[in-house]
Amino acid sequence: MMTDIAQALTHKRVLLVGGKGGVGKTTMSSTLAAYAAQQGRKVLLVSTDPAHSLSDIFDRSIGSQEVHVSPNLYVCEIDPEKEVDAYLDRVLNQMRRYAGYDQVHELQRHLRLSRLSPGAQEAALLERISQLLDTGLKSYDLIIFDTAPTGHTLRLLSLPEVIAAWTDGLLRHNQRSEQLGKVLAHLTPGRDVDNVLKGPENPTTAALDERSKELAKTLQARQSLFHRTRRLLHDKEQTAFYFVITPERLPVLETARAVQALTEVGVNVEGVIINRILPESIDQGFWQQHQQRQKEYLAEIEQRFNKLNRYKVYLQEDEIIGLEKLQALAVKLVGPRPVSH
Repeated sequence: MMTDIAQALTHKRVLLVGGKGGVGKTTMSSTLAAYAAQQGRKVLLVSTDPAHSLSDIFDRSIGSQEVHVSPNLYVCEIDPEKEVDAYLDRVLNQMRRYAGYDQVHELQRHLRLSRLSPGAQEAALLERISQLLDTGLKSYDLIIFDTAPTGHTLRLLSLPEVIAAWTDGLLRHNQRSEQLGKVLAHLTPGRDVDNVLKGPENPTTAALDERSKELAKTLQARQSLFHRTRRLLHDKEQTAFYFVITPERLPVLETARAVQALTEVGVNVEGVIINRILPESIDQGFWQQHQQRQKEYLAEIEQRFNKLNRYKVYLQEDEIIGLEKLQALAVKLVGPRPVSH
C-alpha cells in the first residue's frame, strides 16, 4: 500500500517543499525527487533558495540550466540576482519600442531603482517559475521546487496581483494615451485579496492603433502566464506543498503561521516532514535533555498539524551526499519502492 506522500510523487505534477532556513529542505526535496525518478517519472528539481546547496547534495556543479544527474532526474538552481537582471533587461527591451526617445533615460532610471525595491527578486523568480511551469510540464512528469525560506516563499505566492499592479503603473508612467489606459484597466485583474483567482478579462483592442495593439498583446500574454501559474498552484489535483520542520520552537511556530497563511489563500498543504529526530536509544545526559525537549515539540507538532500528513525522519549518522544516499533516505521517508510485476 502506498503512503500519501508516495501517491503525491506518483500522481501530482508540481510539488513545493518549504520551511524555515536550515531545516533540511534541500535534502528532503532531493530525496523526493530521487524517489519519483526511480519510479520512472521524468523529474525536474528546481532550487529557488538563494543559499543553493543542490550542488553539494549531488556532489557536482549545477547552474541555472537543467543538468541530467541520473536516469529520469534533472536539476537546476535559479540565481535570484541573475534573474532580476535578466527580468529587468527583458522589460527594458520590451518598453523601448513604446517609449519615446526622451523617455528611455527615465525608463532606465526607473528600472535601476526597481532592482533595489522590495519584491524585485520575488517578481523575477515568479516570472521564471511561471515560464518553467508553462513549458516544463510539457517535457517533465513532475517538477519539484526546493523553495526559499518561508517568508520569501509566502511573498512569492502572493505576487501575481502585485506584479499586475507594478506593470500597470510602469506602463501608465510611460504611456499617456487615455485610450491605452482603458486597455490596461481591462488587462489588470482585480487586486482584491478575496478574489486572487480572478483572471484577466478579454480586452477590446479593435479601436487601437497597431503600436497600442502590440503593447496590449504583450501585456495580455504576460498576465495570462501569471494567471495560469496561479491556477496551477491552487489546483489540489496537480499541486501539493510540503513543509520541512525540525522539532524545535522557532520552526514549529513559523511553520504553523505559514500553513495557516497558505491554507487561507487556497494552496494545498498536504503534509509536514519532521526532520532530524533523535533516536530513542541515547545514554548521555546532554542528549537525553535534548531528546526530552524534542519529545515535547513532537507532541506539539502532532497537535498543531493534526489535519496534515506527518512524516518522521530520524537524524542520520552520515551526511546525505550523492544519489545513493538520497535513494536510501527515500526508503525511510516514503517507503520501499513498489515491486514491479
